[in-house]
Amino acid sequence: MTEIGRAGAHDRVVSSLGTAIVNGDLSPDDDLDVPALQERFSVSRTAVREALRVLAAKGLVGARPRRGTFVAPREHWALLDADVLRWRFADRVDETFLDELGEVRLTVEPAVARMAALRRTDRDLADLEDALAAMRTAVGRPAVDHVEADLAFHHALLRAAHNELMAQMATTIEAGLRLRDQFVHATLTSESTDKHAEVLLSVRKQRPKAAETAMRALIERSIADVDLAKKVHGEQAGH
Repeated sequence: MTEIGRAGAHDRVVSSLGTAIVNGDLSPDDDLDVPALQERFSVSRTAVREALRVLAAKGLVGARPRRGTFVAPREHWALLDADVLRWRFADRVDETFLDELGEVRLTVEPAVARMAALRRTDRDLADLEDALAAMRTAVGRPAVDHVEADLAFHHALLRAAHNELMAQMATTIEAGLRLRDQFVHATLTSESTDKHAEVLLSVRKQRPKAAETAMRALIERSIADVDLAKKVHGEQAGH
Protein backbone atom coordinates (compact mmCIF):
# COMPACT_ATOMS: atom_id res chain seq x y z
CA MET A 1 0.00 0.00 0.00
CA THR A 2 1.29 3.50 -0.85
CA GLU A 3 1.93 6.16 1.81
CA ILE A 4 -1.22 8.00 0.70
CA GLY A 5 -3.20 4.79 0.80
CA ARG A 6 -2.02 4.01 4.33
CA ALA A 7 -2.91 7.52 5.48
CA GLY A 8 -6.36 7.25 3.91
CA ALA A 9 -7.06 3.88 5.55
CA HIS A 10 -5.86 5.20 8.91
CA ASP A 11 -8.02 8.34 8.66
CA ARG A 12 -11.07 6.30 7.65
CA VAL A 13 -10.76 4.04 10.70
CA VAL A 14 -10.18 6.99 13.06
CA SER A 15 -13.17 8.93 11.74
CA SER A 16 -15.55 5.96 11.65
CA LEU A 17 -14.70 4.68 15.12
CA GLY A 18 -14.53 8.16 16.62
CA THR A 19 -17.97 9.03 15.27
CA ALA A 20 -19.42 5.71 16.48
CA ILE A 21 -18.05 6.28 19.97
CA VAL A 22 -19.14 9.89 20.52
CA ASN A 23 -22.59 9.27 19.01
CA GLY A 24 -23.22 6.22 21.20
CA ASP A 25 -23.13 3.50 18.55
CA LEU A 26 -20.25 2.06 20.59
CA SER A 27 -20.78 2.23 24.34
CA PRO A 28 -18.23 2.79 27.11
CA ASP A 29 -16.52 -0.48 28.05
CA ASP A 30 -17.27 -2.09 24.67
CA ASP A 31 -14.30 -4.15 23.50
CA LEU A 32 -12.55 -3.20 20.25
CA ASP A 33 -11.19 -6.33 18.65
CA VAL A 34 -8.27 -5.57 16.33
CA PRO A 35 -8.73 -8.56 13.94
CA ALA A 36 -12.46 -7.79 13.66
CA LEU A 37 -11.71 -4.16 12.86
CA GLN A 38 -9.16 -5.23 10.25
CA GLU A 39 -11.84 -7.27 8.53
CA ARG A 40 -14.54 -4.64 8.88
CA PHE A 41 -12.47 -1.84 7.32
CA SER A 42 -10.34 -4.04 5.03
CA VAL A 43 -7.14 -2.50 6.36
CA SER A 44 -3.90 -3.75 7.85
CA ARG A 45 -3.30 -4.48 11.52
CA THR A 46 -0.88 -1.54 11.54
CA ALA A 47 -3.58 0.85 10.30
CA VAL A 48 -5.98 -0.29 13.01
CA ARG A 49 -3.38 0.04 15.75
CA GLU A 50 -2.37 3.51 14.56
CA ALA A 51 -6.01 4.57 14.53
CA LEU A 52 -6.54 3.25 18.06
CA ARG A 53 -3.48 5.19 19.24
CA VAL A 54 -5.00 8.39 17.84
CA LEU A 55 -8.31 7.69 19.57
CA ALA A 56 -6.49 6.88 22.81
CA ALA A 57 -4.80 10.29 22.67
CA LYS A 58 -8.27 11.84 22.51
CA GLY A 59 -9.36 9.82 25.54
CA LEU A 60 -11.91 7.81 23.57
CA VAL A 61 -10.33 4.38 24.02
CA GLY A 62 -8.26 2.67 26.67
CA ALA A 63 -6.27 -0.56 26.93
CA ARG A 64 -5.39 -3.06 29.64
CA PRO A 65 -3.09 -6.09 29.69
CA ARG A 66 -4.87 -9.36 28.89
CA ARG A 67 -8.04 -7.49 27.96
CA GLY A 68 -6.98 -5.35 25.02
CA THR A 69 -8.58 -2.13 23.77
CA PHE A 70 -12.02 -0.87 24.81
CA VAL A 71 -14.17 2.25 24.64
CA ALA A 72 -13.21 4.59 27.49
CA PRO A 73 -15.71 6.15 29.93
CA ARG A 74 -17.13 9.48 28.78
CA GLU A 75 -15.40 11.37 31.57
CA HIS A 76 -12.06 10.47 29.96
CA TRP A 77 -12.97 11.95 26.57
CA ALA A 78 -11.24 15.12 25.36
CA LEU A 79 -14.56 16.85 24.72
CA LEU A 80 -12.90 20.03 23.46
CA ASP A 81 -10.74 18.21 20.91
CA ALA A 82 -11.44 19.53 17.39
CA ASP A 83 -12.14 16.08 15.94
CA VAL A 84 -14.35 15.04 18.86
CA LEU A 85 -16.40 18.22 18.48
CA ARG A 86 -16.72 17.68 14.73
CA TRP A 87 -17.76 14.03 15.09
CA ARG A 88 -20.22 14.86 17.84
CA PHE A 89 -22.13 17.51 15.91
CA ALA A 90 -21.73 16.48 12.28
CA ASP A 91 -25.39 15.45 11.91
CA ARG A 92 -27.20 16.87 14.92
CA VAL A 93 -27.41 19.75 17.40
CA ASP A 94 -26.83 19.09 21.09
CA GLU A 95 -28.81 21.67 23.06
CA THR A 96 -27.10 20.71 26.33
CA PHE A 97 -23.71 21.39 24.77
CA LEU A 98 -24.93 24.80 23.56
CA ASP A 99 -26.03 25.65 27.11
CA GLU A 100 -22.72 24.51 28.59
CA LEU A 101 -20.74 26.31 25.94
CA GLY A 102 -22.64 29.50 26.67
CA GLU A 103 -21.60 29.23 30.31
CA VAL A 104 -17.96 28.65 29.31
CA ARG A 105 -17.93 31.58 26.90
CA LEU A 106 -19.56 33.86 29.48
CA THR A 107 -16.78 32.95 31.90
CA VAL A 108 -13.84 33.12 29.49
CA GLU A 109 -14.46 35.70 26.78
CA PRO A 110 -15.14 38.77 28.96
CA ALA A 111 -11.81 38.05 30.69
CA VAL A 112 -10.16 37.71 27.27
CA ALA A 113 -11.55 41.11 26.26
CA ARG A 114 -10.22 42.65 29.46
CA MET A 115 -6.74 41.26 28.84
CA ALA A 116 -6.84 42.32 25.20
CA ALA A 117 -7.57 45.90 26.24
CA LEU A 118 -4.45 45.86 28.39
CA ARG A 119 -2.11 44.00 26.02
CA ARG A 120 -3.20 44.60 22.44
CA THR A 121 -0.68 45.69 19.84
CA ASP A 122 -1.19 47.73 16.69
CA ARG A 123 -1.20 44.48 14.72
CA ASP A 124 -3.91 43.09 16.99
CA LEU A 125 -6.05 46.18 16.42
CA ALA A 126 -5.60 45.88 12.66
CA ASP A 127 -6.73 42.25 12.73
CA LEU A 128 -9.79 43.13 14.82
CA GLU A 129 -10.69 46.03 12.54
CA ASP A 130 -10.36 43.84 9.43
CA ALA A 131 -12.63 41.22 10.99
CA LEU A 132 -15.20 43.84 11.98
CA ALA A 133 -15.16 45.29 8.45
CA ALA A 134 -15.79 41.81 7.05
CA MET A 135 -18.70 41.38 9.48
CA ARG A 136 -20.25 44.66 8.33
CA THR A 137 -19.95 43.52 4.71
CA ALA A 138 -21.74 40.28 5.60
CA VAL A 139 -24.74 41.96 7.28
CA GLY A 140 -27.99 40.48 5.98
CA ARG A 141 -26.34 37.52 4.29
CA PRO A 142 -26.95 33.88 5.27
CA ALA A 143 -25.03 32.42 8.20
CA VAL A 144 -22.60 30.61 5.93
CA ASP A 145 -21.37 34.00 4.65
CA HIS A 146 -20.85 35.72 7.99
CA VAL A 147 -19.63 32.96 10.29
CA GLU A 148 -16.04 33.19 9.02
CA ALA A 149 -15.88 36.93 9.75
CA ASP A 150 -17.41 36.38 13.18
CA LEU A 151 -14.84 33.67 13.92
CA ALA A 152 -12.02 35.90 12.69
CA PHE A 153 -13.05 38.58 15.20
CA HIS A 154 -13.14 36.19 18.16
CA HIS A 155 -9.88 34.53 17.14
CA ALA A 156 -8.20 37.94 16.80
CA LEU A 157 -9.43 38.90 20.26
CA LEU A 158 -8.01 35.69 21.72
CA ARG A 159 -4.63 36.47 20.12
CA ALA A 160 -4.79 40.04 21.42
CA ALA A 161 -5.02 38.73 25.00
CA HIS A 162 -1.49 37.29 24.56
CA ASN A 163 -2.22 34.33 26.78
CA GLU A 164 -1.33 30.97 25.22
CA LEU A 165 -3.74 29.01 27.38
CA MET A 166 -6.64 31.31 26.51
CA ALA A 167 -5.71 30.98 22.84
CA GLN A 168 -6.40 27.25 23.10
CA MET A 169 -10.09 28.15 23.52
CA ALA A 170 -10.24 29.04 19.81
CA THR A 171 -11.33 25.54 18.78
CA THR A 172 -14.12 25.48 21.34
CA ILE A 173 -15.38 28.93 20.43
CA GLU A 174 -15.31 28.06 16.73
CA ALA A 175 -17.32 24.89 17.33
CA GLY A 176 -19.80 26.85 19.42
CA LEU A 177 -20.28 29.60 16.85
CA ARG A 178 -20.75 27.14 14.00
CA LEU A 179 -23.18 25.02 16.01
CA ARG A 180 -25.09 28.09 17.19
CA ASP A 181 -25.52 29.32 13.62
CA GLN A 182 -26.61 25.83 12.54
CA PHE A 183 -29.23 25.85 15.30
CA VAL A 184 -30.38 29.46 15.25
CA HIS A 185 -30.34 29.90 11.43
CA ALA A 186 -29.84 33.62 11.94
CA THR A 187 -28.43 36.24 9.61
CA LEU A 188 -25.89 38.74 10.86
CA THR A 189 -27.54 42.01 11.89
CA SER A 190 -26.18 45.52 12.25
CA GLU A 191 -27.02 45.27 15.97
CA SER A 192 -24.69 42.29 16.32
CA THR A 193 -21.87 44.05 14.51
CA ASP A 194 -22.42 47.13 16.67
CA LYS A 195 -21.92 45.00 19.78
CA HIS A 196 -18.64 43.70 18.35
CA ALA A 197 -17.68 47.29 17.54
CA GLU A 198 -18.24 48.26 21.19
CA VAL A 199 -15.78 45.57 22.24
CA LEU A 200 -13.24 46.78 19.70
CA LEU A 201 -13.63 50.41 20.74
CA SER A 202 -12.94 49.55 24.37
CA VAL A 203 -9.94 47.44 23.40
CA ARG A 204 -8.58 50.23 21.18
CA LYS A 205 -8.97 52.81 23.98
CA GLN A 206 -7.43 50.34 26.49
CA ARG A 207 -10.43 50.36 28.79
CA PRO A 208 -10.39 46.84 30.29
CA LYS A 209 -13.56 47.12 32.37
CA ALA A 210 -15.56 48.51 29.45
CA ALA A 211 -14.20 45.78 27.15
CA GLU A 212 -15.21 43.11 29.65
CA THR A 213 -18.70 44.57 30.02
CA ALA A 214 -19.19 44.89 26.25
CA MET A 215 -18.12 41.29 25.65
CA ARG A 216 -20.38 40.01 28.41
CA ALA A 217 -23.34 41.79 26.76
CA LEU A 218 -22.41 40.25 23.41
CA ILE A 219 -22.27 36.71 24.82
CA GLU A 220 -25.50 37.20 26.77
CA ARG A 221 -27.21 38.20 23.52
CA SER A 222 -25.85 35.06 21.85
CA ILE A 223 -27.22 32.92 24.70
CA ALA A 224 -30.61 34.64 24.41
CA ASP A 225 -30.70 33.88 20.67
CA VAL A 226 -30.08 30.19 21.40
CA ASP A 227 -32.77 30.14 24.10
CA LEU A 228 -35.27 31.70 21.68
CA ALA A 229 -34.37 29.15 18.99
CA LYS A 230 -34.85 26.32 21.49
CA LYS A 231 -38.31 27.65 22.32
CA VAL A 232 -39.25 27.89 18.64
CA HIS A 233 -37.96 24.38 17.94
CA GLY A 234 -39.93 23.07 20.92
CA GLU A 235 -43.14 24.70 19.69
CA GLN A 236 -42.61 23.31 16.19
CA ALA A 237 -42.03 19.83 17.59
CA GLY A 238 -45.30 20.08 19.50
CA HIS A 239 -47.33 20.65 16.34
